[in-house]
Amino acid sequence: MGIGGLIRTGILVCAALVVMRQDGLTHPPVAPPVNAAKPPIIVVGFVGGFVAHDNMVHSAVQLGAHLREKHPSGVFVKVFENRRRENAHREILKILDTNHDGKLSDEEKKEAHIIIYGMSWGGSETVTLAKELDTEHIPVQLTIQVDSVAKMRQNDEVIPGNVGEAVNFYQANGLLRGQPKIRAADEKRTKILGNYRFDYKSKNIKCDKYPWFLRVFAKYHTRIECDTEVWSQVESLIGAKLPPA
Repeated sequence: MGIGGLIRTGILVCAALVVMRQDGLTHPPVAPPVNAAKPPIIVVGFVGGFVAHDNMVHSAVQLGAHLREKHPSGVFVKVFENRRRENAHREILKILDTNHDGKLSDEEKKEAHIIIYGMSWGGSETVTLAKELDTEHIPVQLTIQVDSVAKMRQNDEVIPGNVGEAVNFYQANGLLRGQPKIRAADEKRTKILGNYRFDYKSKNIKCDKYPWFLRVFAKYHTRIECDTEVWSQVESLIGAKLPPA
C-alpha cells in the first residue's frame, strides 16, 4: 500500500473513532419499549325506566353531557339505557385494554379509574355492573345511586368490595320508592359516604318537562330525578375524582 493509501486508511479509521465517540455521547442506551398508554377516567351513567340514553329532559343524561363538555380529554363519559349494562361492561373492558391484545393484564386492571352512577333501575344496574367488575378484579372508585329501584334478581343494597366509595340518595314517599340503605360487603375496602333522604311532600319540585304520567303516578320518584340540588351533589362527587376542567 502506498503513502496515499495509508493516508486514506488513517483518515477512515479516525472518522470511525469520531463517530463512535459521538455515538456514545449523544445516544444513550435505549430502554426496552414499554406501554406508556394510560386509559382515561371512565364515567358510566345509567338512566331509569325506559328512558333513552340521549333524552336530555332527564338529569342523568344532562349530567353526562355536562361532564363531557367540562372534560373534553382524559375522561370518557357515556350514558346507557339501564337494559344496556353489558354494552357498558364491554366498553369498559375495551378502554382498559390499552395494548389491544384482547385481554386485561393485572397492570391494566390496576390503571382502572371507574365511576358509575344511575337513577332508579339505573341505580340497580350501577351496583350490578360493579359486581361484574369485581369478579374480574377490576376496581371501581365510586358508585352513586339516586332513588335506586332493584330489578328482578338484582340486589342494589350490598356494594361489592372492589368499590372504594359509594353513596345513596333516595326518597321514601309514594308508590315508587328508592333503596333506603346501602351497605358494604366489606367495610374494610368500601366506604359508604352516606344514605341521604329527601322529602318531597314538603319540597315542591317542578318537573314540567317530564311526561304527565310520571308526574302523576311516580310523583316523588320523578321529583328526585329533576331536583337540581341532588344532581349538583352527584356532579360534585364525580368532579372530585376528575382532573381539573
